[in-house]
Amino acid sequence: MQIDLRTVSIKQQRNTFDHLARRFGDKPASRYQEGSYDIQATENLHYRPTWDPDQLIYDASITRIVMADWYALKDPRQYFYNNYTLARARQQETAEANFSFVESRGLADMLPEDLKRIALETLVPLRHAAWGANMNNSFISGYGYAAIFTQACMFHAMDNLGIAQYLSRLGLLLGDQEALDAGKTAWMDDEAWQPLRRYIEDCLVVRDPFELFVAQNVALDGLLYPLVYERIVDGYLSAKGASAVAMLCQFMNDWFDETRKWVDAVMKVAAAESEHNRAILQEWTEKWSTRAAAAMLPVVRKALGADAEEVVGEEVDAFKARLKKVGVDI
Repeated sequence: MQIDLRTVSIKQQRNTFDHLARRFGDKPASRYQEGSYDIQATENLHYRPTWDPDQLIYDASITRIVMADWYALKDPRQYFYNNYTLARARQQETAEANFSFVESRGLADMLPEDLKRIALETLVPLRHAAWGANMNNSFISGYGYAAIFTQACMFHAMDNLGIAQYLSRLGLLLGDQEALDAGKTAWMDDEAWQPLRRYIEDCLVVRDPFELFVAQNVALDGLLYPLVYERIVDGYLSAKGASAVAMLCQFMNDWFDETRKWVDAVMKVAAAESEHNRAILQEWTEKWSTRAAAAMLPVVRKALGADAEEVVGEEVDAFKARLKKVGVDI
């Protein structure tokens, strides 16, 4: 018996899914495109929500921002579930190593008491602000439009939950359970924290998902992270000898540098869409960044004292320059 083997070349009928072929042409798509584009539910929604019958369940008109194609809001990181979780897992390993290094060598006990107090008073209450950021981005993800935008907001929400947990671990390492209780008491009752607490609570009732994106991810994060983690932690505390605190906060700095690229890309595309959008974004950014700067001032003053106003002013100028580059001049 003889068996002859031969190679047969089979030409595939198509290179990708139909909805991607309609947008990009019939060519192999990236995993980001497959996991992000044109998967927003738009049909077969038979009922309007009983809690708001004037809108659709997924309704692009909930926000004042108008986009001809909401899928223009591409994430430059091209994160979809798989590569997002891999990236965060690698960062988690680094953060765990930093916590282990500080704990195993007793670096927390070697911190001067005044610097440890500043770190605890400045950082631990922020875990409540990070929780607010988690809630706000969950809302944007739920009521925003186009998966390419809302999935990135959900990643952002989970990142903020992780930051809240890192701040809790920092509090336990430097001050035990009493530090977390003191942080909550400060967040609830300390006069210095009430403007920021009110800012977060006001954001929780904003119903326009894109305005909430500006209030939380652009204005507040755009000032809070440079002021707290760059100026106070990496600058002031490290220069005084508390570099162990900077090790415990490395994720926050790395995360802000990374996510700022996505935030800026969204703002740039939305502002370039029309003068209508640009005017609204300028209105929102000016309104919320003014409030964010005023809310951060008493917090920064806790660490930097009389230098706080100058430092906040410098970061506000840097924030305006950053927004100007993406087409939002305030």
